Amino acid sequence: MKHSVVVIGSFNQDLAFYTEHFPQPGESIIGDFRLGPGGKGFNQAVAALRAGGATLFIGAIGRDAFGLNARKFAREIGLDAHFIEKPKHATGTAVITVNAAGQNQIIISLGANLGLRPRDLPLALLAPAQVVVCQGESDPSTIAFALRTAHRNGAITVFNPAPMGPQCDLTLLRHTEVLIPNENEFVALIKKTSAGANLLRTAPFNARGTFTEATLATLSPEALHRLCRCLKVPVVIITLGSRGCFVSQPDVFLSIRAHEVEVVDTAGAGDAFVGGFAAGLIKFKHDIFEAAHYANAVAALAVMQPGTAPAMPIAREIARFLKKRDHR
Repeated sequence: MKHSVVVIGSFNQDLAFYTEHFPQPGESIIGDFRLGPGGKGFNQAVAALRAGGATLFIGAIGRDAFGLNARKFAREIGLDAHFIEKPKHATGTAVITVNAAGQNQIIISLGANLGLRPRDLPLALLAPAQVVVCQGESDPSTIAFALRTAHRNGAITVFNPAPMGPQCDLTLLRHTEVLIPNENEFVALIKKTSAGANLLRTAPFNARGTFTEATLATLSPEALHRLCRCLKVPVVIITLGSRGCFVSQPDVFLSIRAHEVEVVDTAGAGDAFVGGFAAGLIKFKHDIFEAAHYANAVAALAVMQPGTAPAMPIAREIARFLKKRDHR
């Protein structure tokens, strides 16, 4: 089977605790526990599949119970998955705490995900893809190889730089056609680029001194577009949580407001957006704005359910949701 969307990245077993409030240092609190599949790459692949994209997931797992869980869930939902076993590594794990407002705190042990190497990637399966998606939970050399190979094959390359630490390699952007950071990641990327750092010294970006997420929220769409162009990536989409997203292309930009929904769990919201966007690129024949509108709805539906991968909505649910709402 040829897959229009290929997601290369992480699988993590989610250990999720739902509590009224986050514990303070030294405090013990009672919560509800749920075990489920996750990992940014796996979440995005599930989102893309359920949103209507013929999707393949490629990732690494350990030879353990959590790795078996990954295979089992993929089979159950009909996701084609090419798992590479790393016997010397444990399957990646994430401990997630979710409070009553649906906000989350996450600690990740990447385990086998960091063992994924360029030689592990099945090039014959990668070659037919129209869209190839990567994130920051794999070894940087593997991400770079995947994006470079996909770009040479003519695929649209999508990079979600999360979670982004200080070691993030900006050379990854050379082979990225669509960059999808959140506010925190975008601020960090801008500060790491020379063009961005220079622009931050000028008005209105330096009006509040240190450039932060709070400063970002005060910028006009025109100013935000100028910052996006500093990254030298054709398309930059900043996910803005409850404020929606901002789409910047070389000569045009658009703010897309978020849908007002009852939030249960925000864990995996960004992954829902990325996976929904990848599926939307296929559905809307590479129309960036239409794909972003579609992804916005996928993320809105995902936060109305607990969990990460299991919370991703299906295509007919997305269609009903959009039909009832003015998503412009």
